[in-house]
Parts: sequence; structure tokens; C-alpha cells
Amino acid sequence: MNKKSYSINAQSQRNRLLARLLISPITTLQARSELNIVNPSQRIFELKAEGHNIHTHWETIETGKTKHSMVAYVLVAAV
Repeated sequence: MNKKSYSINAQSQRNRLLARLLISPITTLQARSELNIVNPSQRIFELKAEGHNIHTHWETIETGKTKHSMVAYVLVAAV
């Protein structure tokens, strides 16, 4: 399996995350695995500081063996 190579600098990570949020919500796990963002919560914090209206929703995911709490981020369009 070929894994896409991404820049690791913070601005590139914010750009990737914002582009994805414009399409659909994203979980912490998805941001890590699909966008190669190790610390999504920090990038979300920075995007919020830039003025983006991003809501955080906690979800509980069942893995078959146990339950895990995970955050999903949603970009809310300005009215």
C-alpha cells in the first residue's frame, strides 16, 4: 500500500485539515491516518484562533472488544 507523503509543517497541516473540513467532518483518528497530522487538536486550536468556527463533538466508537471516546470536528459555516 502506498501512503501519501505530506509536509509536516504546521501551516501545511492546517491547510490540509481545513480543506478536509470544508468537505466533511473529521475525527482525530482520520486526521492522523488520512492526513498525517499527529496532533489534530493543536491544529484545530490554531484554526479556531484564525477565526474558523469549528465545533468539537465527542463520539463513542465500539471496536468489538471495548468502547473508545473520540473527537469529531465540524466546520460550521459563517452565517
